[in-house]
Amino acid sequence: MQQVEHLVDTLHLEDLQNDLHPSIFDENDDYDMLIIRLPVIVEKLEAISLGFIITHDGSYLFNSAKNRLEDLESRFDGPHHKIDTLLDKLLKSFHAYQDQISDMEESLYDDTVKMNFMTQWLTLKRDILRIERIMHRTAAVMQDMIHYYETDESFPMNHYIDIHEHCERILRSATLQLSKLDYLYNFYNTRTNEKMNRLIFLLTIISAVFLPLNLIVGFFGMNTSGLPFTEGANGTLSVVMGLVLLLFTTSLGVLFWRRKIEYSE
Repeated sequence: MQQVEHLVDTLHLEDLQNDLHPSIFDENDDYDMLIIRLPVIVEKLEAISLGFIITHDGSYLFNSAKNRLEDLESRFDGPHHKIDTLLDKLLKSFHAYQDQISDMEESLYDDTVKMNFMTQWLTLKRDILRIERIMHRTAAVMQDMIHYYETDESFPMNHYIDIHEHCERILRSATLQLSKLDYLYNFYNTRTNEKMNRLIFLLTIISAVFLPLNLIVGFFGMNTSGLPFTEGANGTLSVVMGLVLLLFTTSLGVLFWRRKIEYSE
């Protein structure tokens, strides 16, 4: 084991010790270094980097907790088992994101959107974007590794092609869910703008109806002499009837204007 650690370049050891290192496949004369970064979904989204050293006769996994390389059972099956296990868990966990997006879509159709819609949307957008970014590079690195070892007779080509296919499947799923999130955002904005326009339209109608009334009330409220209906016994009744007539006429005018707009649309 110590011979392997002495064999690895210092810069490569630093890469293996870096918990945030992106996926990479580095070819060397005495060994090859493979770092695979994968998303992990438990309570929240995280990402871990698995570092492997592949020699001519074996492979080693870097244990970040113990800060050392640990021997795997075989040269290629060992890394395959570690990566495949995490990918299977990721595929199952990713369904939770798909279910959340489907529930958000149904709530929009049923007009039962929750108050935290945008908070949930931003969280999903951030997590799935991160998954897409990680998996895009991981899939490319796995493809490089397959091309490099394809002439090696001991290389289990089908196993690693299966890993690459899983990476591509997760990547495609992430891209699809991002498209659905963009659609939901546009739909949500359209519904919100529609409700806002209805509210503004209602306020406009109320203003159009009561503005002439306010004008007349303000006119008769002036403290001057010679105002109409001030001398007669039924002046107040006449003013009230005039206001009702004006209100009725204005309401008919607004209704006719609204019908004309709807017909033109």
